[in-house]
Amino acid sequence: MDNSRRKFLGTSLTGAAMAISLPEIVKAAIAPTAAAPKIRITDNDVILFQGDSITDAGRDKENTSPNNSRALGAGYAMLAAAKLLHTHGPKQLSIYNKGISGNKVHQLDARWDADCIAIKPDILSILIGVNDYWHTLSGNYDGTIQVYRDDYRKLLDRTIKALPNVKLIIGEPFAVNNVKAVTDAWFPAFDEYRAAAREIANEYGAAFIPYQRVFDEAAKKAPSSYWTGDGVHTTLAGAQLMAEAWLQTVR
Repeated sequence: MDNSRRKFLGTSLTGAAMAISLPEIVKAAIAPTAAAPKIRITDNDVILFQGDSITDAGRDKENTSPNNSRALGAGYAMLAAAKLLHTHGPKQLSIYNKGISGNKVHQLDARWDADCIAIKPDILSILIGVNDYWHTLSGNYDGTIQVYRDDYRKLLDRTIKALPNVKLIIGEPFAVNNVKAVTDAWFPAFDEYRAAAREIANEYGAAFIPYQRVFDEAAKKAPSSYWTGDGVHTTLAGAQLMAEAWLQTVR
């Protein structure tokens, strides 16, 4: 066998061994919580994605239509919505994205009447927390982990009072270390925000998505920079990874 043939076969076999399977990554990440009950999607459900720039993903904020690709943005919310609409066509779902870049929990609260309560979601998905920590590093925000906890609980109490039958999904705030914006300086302080989100999800009976573990597992298959451009905002592959994880919470 000549050298070029050996090189070709070696490269091909290496590629096969390194093949990336998003469902397998997600399965490995959520295995410890796999026994948690999934949220059932029913006829005519209204599904709302809320959060910061990770959820926003460049959506057209002037477009208020459900199930619209421009209104859903270019991130995990749109990818998850596309799969839901494909899988559950007969159910006539209405899916919205109201994430806004830069938001912290108290900013969700400030716009909650219009951007949540008025929409009357049956399923409400919230991913919030990275800015509640990140913005303290620049001195532009003086919130603490306790403020995050208190604000989050206040927001959910308000939500449940207005929408007593709402089904909640809480995404874990995540940060991928050693990718541009995220450095060792984030830890262990940021881990407290992750723990708080899990604690609150348990307290309110919400489905919980362990996004940090999802990205940690993904980093075993491809470099962290493959999944996120700056440690916080996802690449297209990272958005699909998040969508896969989100879809694991529903049936």
